[in-house]
Amino acid sequence: MLVVRSLGARSITSIASQGILGPSVSVAARSRHEVPRLRPCTLAGIHLRGLSTATDNFVRVVEVSARDGLQNLPPPAVPTNIKKQLIERLLACGLRTIEVGSFVRPDRVPQMADTPELLPELPPLQPAAKGDPVHYPVLVPNMRGLQSLLALEDSAKSSRDTPLTNEIAVFVSATEPFSMANNNATVDKVLNGLPPVIDQALARGYRVRGYVSCVMTDPYAGPTAPESVVNVARKLLDMGCYEVSLGDTTGEGNPEAWRTLWKALLNEGIPVSKLAAHCHDTFSMALPSILALLPLGLRIVDSSLAGLGGCPYSPGATGNVATEDVVYALHKVGFQTGVDLDNLVESGNWLCKSIGVNNESKVGRALGARQALRKAKGQ
Repeated sequence: MLVVRSLGARSITSIASQGILGPSVSVAARSRHEVPRLRPCTLAGIHLRGLSTATDNFVRVVEVSARDGLQNLPPPAVPTNIKKQLIERLLACGLRTIEVGSFVRPDRVPQMADTPELLPELPPLQPAAKGDPVHYPVLVPNMRGLQSLLALEDSAKSSRDTPLTNEIAVFVSATEPFSMANNNATVDKVLNGLPPVIDQALARGYRVRGYVSCVMTDPYAGPTAPESVVNVARKLLDMGCYEVSLGDTTGEGNPEAWRTLWKALLNEGIPVSKLAAHCHDTFSMALPSILALLPLGLRIVDSSLAGLGGCPYSPGATGNVATEDVVYALHKVGFQTGVDLDNLVESGNWLCKSIGVNNESKVGRALGARQALRKAKGQ
């Protein structure tokens, strides 16, 4: 049977409080590097020991804080230099796919207005020959956004050897009411406008990621039918997207609902390798849902440093799942992420202090307090 071997005390705050773990928890830890041990337990009926295998134990974390995490903050605008430092820190943590901005109307998303200034300031994209390739996805909602990006790339060619970015992202809602609120267009109209954008991006050497929003619930219409999500995801893949991120915009998903959707997608022949989970933690169900999908093949997770972000068109649905919490939990159930957790925690607390917001990561707050204590003791 598959069961949890060890799950740290710091995850008990964010996971066991959900009623997932059994009651028997040892509280003795022999050093600051050890964590309490748990007796065999299950996650919503799925045993977790041996969840990963030697050949299938890597989860790619897609970091969205610099775009999705910052885009909805109230004025003043986050300084471009802070964004640059954030992305440099994320790279140093080991993250290799980092959303960096959007080519959208500045009057609609003022925090992203400096994306054209930020991109040329970022560390050059690392060639695959020198290690794991780096990707800087930027949101490009329409042809106007893509043309703005291409014009910026053309103007920068004379001064650099590498492109400013190598990836764009496109968004589609799975539901009509949210599509009208977010895009002022029906789902079909948004989909019909994407092929020219995707084709031109692919022709310029970009890879294209598709996002589907409201995969669990529409804030204006209630639960989303899985077949609606399957339909949009399939069309995005057929258009040329290399993978599709499934966004629980309102944060109302739970392990059972996610499993139902996941199985519907797989039953329609969509490869699990092309699916990512983008969970919002509005109702504290993001991490349990992610863990529930691991036995079903989930290996790509979107998350945001310090749990920053949400959606301006979904009332009350703030809070992406925190990268610190995701990485901690994945490591404790036997998965690798390539991410340095200590560095990540330090970066999350730095960011929150720099921009004056609360750190929504339980792991970030807990380990950050320990880091501060060790620093105070001169350790």
